[in-house]
Amino acid sequence: MKARFLKTIGLIIALLLSKNFNANSPSDVKPYISGERLVYIAHFGWLNAGTATFTIEKTNFEDQDLYHAVAKANTVGLADKLFEVRDIYESYFRPDSNQTYMAIRNISEGKYRYYNEVRYNYAENKVISQKSGEHDVPHNILDMLGAFYYFRQSMVSKIKNVGDELILDTYFADEIFPLKMKYAGDENIKTKLGKFNTMKFTPVVEPGRIFDSEDDVTIWISKDKNYIPVQIRIDLIIGSIKCDLIEYSGLQYELEYKD
Repeated sequence: MKARFLKTIGLIIALLLSKNFNANSPSDVKPYISGERLVYIAHFGWLNAGTATFTIEKTNFEDQDLYHAVAKANTVGLADKLFEVRDIYESYFRPDSNQTYMAIRNISEGKYRYYNEVRYNYAENKVISQKSGEHDVPHNILDMLGAFYYFRQSMVSKIKNVGDELILDTYFADEIFPLKMKYAGDENIKTKLGKFNTMKFTPVVEPGRIFDSEDDVTIWISKDKNYIPVQIRIDLIIGSIKCDLIEYSGLQYELEYKD
């Protein structure tokens, strides 16, 4: 059980942000720029359990001009002594379309190690996994981390009404993984950085060993031009994990606080 909820710390921010529209035609508005850095801390009650850091840079990789996004999830303090997590996710994606070029999953959790590279072939609707070979996928497939930036870029003009359900097909752990979120309206919240006007989303998760219901995750995203998750709450059967944005730099726009 420890392993399950500690892995959630680093994954939840990246895994559950997405929108149901064609990945070939995102909005021209970009709420992020090369050099952006976001840092989150996850705490389980009084215990600081882990951190997650997101960075994005422009790069030339294999003669392709791409964005290179990296998400790192680490346990800290007592949680680190109980079960050490050092997970790294990487996404290379095209700036014009947000289509994934290659995704990397590099996992270190306790004694468990896993490394895999997945390349995306949109012309043939396939992905090629280093571990499991070639797979047929939907035409608008994205990797998990790339979906985080795609959501922020494309949600600006898409969200209309409370109750709107957002869906995106992603490829994760050598499987097609549909992500679903519901828009629950606007809400003013207080975080470790201050007060924000936010858009509230409830990702639809699978009830089971960790979650009691499909609405046990809530994400609050800044209602400004950055569209940054500023707080996340994860209600588990054994308690709640809260993730707060604690540091940021290199933003496209000034982050808007409430008085």
